[in-house]
Amino acid sequence: MKKSDVVSHVASSASLSKAESAAAVDAVSQAIQDCLVKGEPVVITGFGAFSTTSRPARRGRNPRTGESIDIAASTAPSFKAGKTLRDAVR
Repeated sequence: MKKSDVVSHVASSASLSKAESAAAVDAVSQAIQDCLVKGEPVVITGFGAFSTTSRPARRGRNPRTGESIDIAASTAPSFKAGKTLRDAVR
């Protein structure tokens, strides 16, 4: 499912125009992104939790040449599905 499919589904289930539902989908995505950038978790009860995880710096290996390389520390987004979502998918 692509973003346009999500927008169409939201429009039909919430009785909104596609423009309004596209704005709503964009607003939710932006709100989640803004919170994660600040380091704040986002919990949507029944759906799941978005958070960030810190990955430490480490030594890696270039698979093509076998040469050792330094991989910088980074922060990555993560998602943990809520019980309701897990049960629905099973």
